[in-house]
Amino acid sequence: MGETILHENKTFTDVDYTEKRLVNREFVKCEFVNCNFTKSDLRDNNFENCVFRQCNFSLTLIDGAGFRDITFQSCKVLGVDFSRSNKFMFSFTFLDTVLDYCVFFGARLRKTLFQGCSLKEADFSEADLTAAVFDNCDLTLTRFSATQLEKTDFRTAYNFSIDPDFNKIKKAKFAAANLSGLLTKYNLDIDFDA
Repeated sequence: MGETILHENKTFTDVDYTEKRLVNREFVKCEFVNCNFTKSDLRDNNFENCVFRQCNFSLTLIDGAGFRDITFQSCKVLGVDFSRSNKFMFSFTFLDTVLDYCVFFGARLRKTLFQGCSLKEADFSEADLTAAVFDNCDLTLTRFSATQLEKTDFRTAYNFSIDPDFNKIKKAKFAAANLSGLLTKYNLDIDFDA
């Protein structure tokens, strides 16, 4: 392994990292704008206090990569397995970002904000989402199994299906209009206009 290259307080704009491998890099307080990381190999690199805006992270490899205090804003993050990244450097904010088919299996996402995100077919099995917020998020076919959802805010989330028998949902927040997402397994015909 070579010496780690530190990038600090830099802005990277319109950089195409498609299918490229970054080696021994550490990014601190950096901003990435309109960068393409499709099928990039970011394994074992570290990102701290960084912001990604309008970036494409489709099928990016992040095994062992550290992400601390990271914001994804208006990004496309498809099919990324966050469960393979560094567990000790793992904190995010997701704003208006597409996170379809992403895996967060066993991830610690306490108090994480997901705002205006699409999380279709994402997997939160065995994750800790205590006090996380899903504000105006589409959770179509998103998987929650043995997931810690205590105090999690689903009041403006939609299209979710959560089985209370297989998840910890004590004090989780729901709107009356979206409670049907807790009853999916019963195949009930719920009339909201009655």
